[in-house]
Amino acid sequence: MNEPHVREENWPTSDPQAPTRQARIPLHGTRFQQNPGEMYRKLRTTHGPVAPVELEGGLPAWFVLGYSEVCQVESNPGLFARDTRRWNAWDRVPDDWPLMPFVGYTPSLMFTEGAEHRRRTGAVGDALAAVDPFELRSACEQVADGLIDEFTGSGQSDLMAQFAHPMPLRVMARLYGMADDEAGPLMQDLTDTVASDDGVAAYQRIYDRMRALVETKKQRRGPDVPSRMLDHAAGLSDEELLQDLLVVLTAAQQPVAYWIGNAIRLMLTDIRFAVTFTGGRRSVGQALTEVLWEDTPTQNFIGRFATRDTNLGGQRIRTGDMLVLGFAAANTDPHVRPDFYSDSIGNDAHLSFGHGEHGCPYPGPQTGEVIARTAIEVLLERLPDLALSVRADDLVWLPSVWMRGLAELPVQFSPGVPVR
Repeated sequence: MNEPHVREENWPTSDPQAPTRQARIPLHGTRFQQNPGEMYRKLRTTHGPVAPVELEGGLPAWFVLGYSEVCQVESNPGLFARDTRRWNAWDRVPDDWPLMPFVGYTPSLMFTEGAEHRRRTGAVGDALAAVDPFELRSACEQVADGLIDEFTGSGQSDLMAQFAHPMPLRVMARLYGMADDEAGPLMQDLTDTVASDDGVAAYQRIYDRMRALVETKKQRRGPDVPSRMLDHAAGLSDEELLQDLLVVLTAAQQPVAYWIGNAIRLMLTDIRFAVTFTGGRRSVGQALTEVLWEDTPTQNFIGRFATRDTNLGGQRIRTGDMLVLGFAAANTDPHVRPDFYSDSIGNDAHLSFGHGEHGCPYPGPQTGEVIARTAIEVLLERLPDLALSVRADDLVWLPSVWMRGLAELPVQFSPGVPVR
């Protein structure tokens, strides 16, 4: 394999603590597809807990690999802020930059700061917290059964396309008070935003669906998340509500889908979990926790932006510099997880949901876990002889630096009869 291109930048000679030249490693490409952990180890060995990297298009950033350094960044929003308009490299960004969906500013809670951020996330958190846990579990069971009914008679399935991806979206559609038949087109549009030449038009269709939903809920409230956000003391405007509903929907769909898929893969390929299929010791919940440590769906996240010159992990960070948070790398930091300690069961100190003010707001992670856990429990109950239909080594991971998940998860099982 050819060595990746390395960009070298001259540092100002006025900074005596900086090296004469700093090599930037490309944070993109297929090197991250099958074994990203190896790349993280090399970066940590070469640069320490903060590494200079190059994003697609040759744009510079800092990659934060250290566990304590990620916590430091996320615990200090005044120094490492969220508003992407602070970035000092915007003048170098082309209009067709592929990472624009991650970095382009929108008036959503994702890019708010301070009191405004707390106002917006408070409305989201309170609306989700009001969901009855028994009703949520029941909705998850119904959705999982319905999805399994669609393929159980065939004796085979791609669980990513037919189960893991639609599962969280259909549940969230119910929490939004949307009809079940609206989930299919919404799922297609979400897929097309990142995997189609029709991405801009697909996003516009999603936006229009959320706008129509807000208008409907303004006329007729219901026991759903949008209605609770409308009535919240935060006093959200229509545009704020629409944008934040979009954020919650997209944040729930892909990460939870890959969480489900990665946990199923683990249980089908790791001998420690084989007994689970016959009522053994290792539970679905334990598999879900291990995935968050070893194959967390959100590997890396853009980002934070320095509000002033500072130092982090031995590196000189300039005002406006972008920091990419390496959640997967931080979860395997040997300073918090030495090589001899590999058992993550019962350890919830991972950074897979972020940390601090801009982490996934409570009770988002708990809602996602109920969806993922229920999905897998129902699947194993309905298809107890579930097995991979390809060799484990033939499973293909997405060629993504940002999300860790399988492109497909082909399985086979004894054909069954739909429960409905």
